[in-house]
Amino acid sequence: MSRFITFAATSALGLAAGGCAMQPQNLTPANNYGVYSLHQPVVEHNNFVFDVTTEGDRVSAAELDRLSAWFSSIAIGYGDRVSVDEPRGYESAGARQDIARAAARFGVLLADSAPLTVGAIEPGTIRIVASRASAQVPNCPTHGNPDIDSPTRTSSNYGCSINSNLAAMIANPDDLVRGQDASGQGSAPPGGRATRTLRDRPATGTQPLPTTNTRSGQ
Repeated sequence: MSRFITFAATSALGLAAGGCAMQPQNLTPANNYGVYSLHQPVVEHNNFVFDVTTEGDRVSAAELDRLSAWFSSIAIGYGDRVSVDEPRGYESAGARQDIARAAARFGVLLADSAPLTVGAIEPGTIRIVASRASAQVPNCPTHGNPDIDSPTRTSSNYGCSINSNLAAMIANPDDLVRGQDASGQGSAPPGGRATRTLRDRPATGTQPLPTTNTRSGQ
């Protein structure tokens, strides 16, 4: 048995367009004297649910084909999060490995924990949850600046364009909320080698000028 359940949750992003300073509370066009943006990206989460039947500790090839077709139908890809939810008291390492291999074909890794979903999981089945985040900037732009009579106040549409473009282009919208953890595996060593090569190389002005023979045939 398979079921398809979708629900959404919204999370507002509180980024300041002008720097790291704290954004004033109750910011309006009338009291926006800084370079804060009134319109911020809103990140929305949707969970897509699919139940597959297990055979002992594994998932059959037919069920994996159904799962792959479902992954294709929802266009799963980078930024999506796939997790496995199992009935209480049932843990199947083999089934999780089968699901992980199916998700890996679409470039998605299996998450460690699954979010809460609606409905009980029937015995003999496991639930695959595909979580997807999307970002948009609502009510952007607004047509009009109420109560703005002073040139020292920032327009209500300030930052609207850059925030909308950022929300549209970002690969993983959740990065707008919490960013990425530092892995410690940056590009400092290659960058250091390139810098040393540049500094140790002799300046071109110290080299002799090349000689050129303009005689034909020589």
